[in-house]
Amino acid sequence: MADLPLDPAGRAAACLPGLDELLADAHVVSLPMRVKFRGILQREALLVRGPAGWGEFCPFPEYDDAEASRWLTAAIEAGWSGFPAPLRDRIPVNATVPAVPAHRVPEVLARFGRVDAVKVKVAERGQSLDDDAARVAAVRQALPDAAIRVDANGGWDVPDAVTALRRLAVVGLEYAEQPAPDIEGLAEVRRRLRAAGVPVLIAADESVRKEEDPLKVARAGAADLIVVKVAPLGGVRRALEIVAQAGLPAVVSSALDTSVGIRAGLALAAALPELPYACGLGTVSLLAADVTPDSLVPDDGAITLREVRPAPQLLAEHAASPERRDWWLERVRRVHAVLAGP
Repeated sequence: MADLPLDPAGRAAACLPGLDELLADAHVVSLPMRVKFRGILQREALLVRGPAGWGEFCPFPEYDDAEASRWLTAAIEAGWSGFPAPLRDRIPVNATVPAVPAHRVPEVLARFGRVDAVKVKVAERGQSLDDDAARVAAVRQALPDAAIRVDANGGWDVPDAVTALRRLAVVGLEYAEQPAPDIEGLAEVRRRLRAAGVPVLIAADESVRKEEDPLKVARAGAADLIVVKVAPLGGVRRALEIVAQAGLPAVVSSALDTSVGIRAGLALAAALPELPYACGLGTVSLLAADVTPDSLVPDDGAITLREVRPAPQLLAEHAASPERRDWWLERVRRVHAVLAGP
């Protein structure tokens, strides 16, 4: 199948496989988490197999069909088009520390092995800045020389973001990801930090992948770098276009995927002309199970590019309940209709 043409919003315009073909070898899995992440302890995903390989469709349940359509486009690209030729075959990755209590930080880090960079979740609902500071300090204590980046997922307003980042910056932050919820907020946080002499770079994530125009953040001067994720942006090729047009350094990250989804993220990282930062693609380590025995997890701070083939016994072992399978199949039917258009 030819590459899926995309309109400016990242929607597939043509060359869409039929629904029967798309679901001919579809599997819905439910994988347990080692720790709570984004408020969930089970990660569900729908896997499809096309002539070029496996693709993954796993938008979070709260996403509407229009937003989820980009995730399906990415899955179709993986299964029916394949990925661009790689420029590198080993991808540096960061560890990810969810919003756990500080005493659990060493336990979480141990699952990643040796790493040179760590992303720490902050601004979790129901937690305080003291909790964030303790978690970040625990990471610095465990890894004195690692690059530390924090991810607020837009959880602060501008004054709180500035206050928090001035405090957290004492450990030496590589950058802060989405410290405010919108582009205007990011720009203001960035301006205030510079005025105060706080050397924290601003990274945009949600303000890239959730905007109808993912380049708006770059034009607004609201970020020093962008975080790009394959599925929310509509595939590897679409993400490459966005990075090229934005003209900002990029960090490739994941959306809590199985190894099938991580393979797509690695394809993007492998195809970027420059890769200045460790990627957030080590999140399979947060899962207590996977769909392949050869999981794409870090080894000595990086993941080697390789193909992923789900194991039939693991697909069966972690199959979602009939009710959840029906829910995902119906969701694909709706989202496929969005892509197919009138």
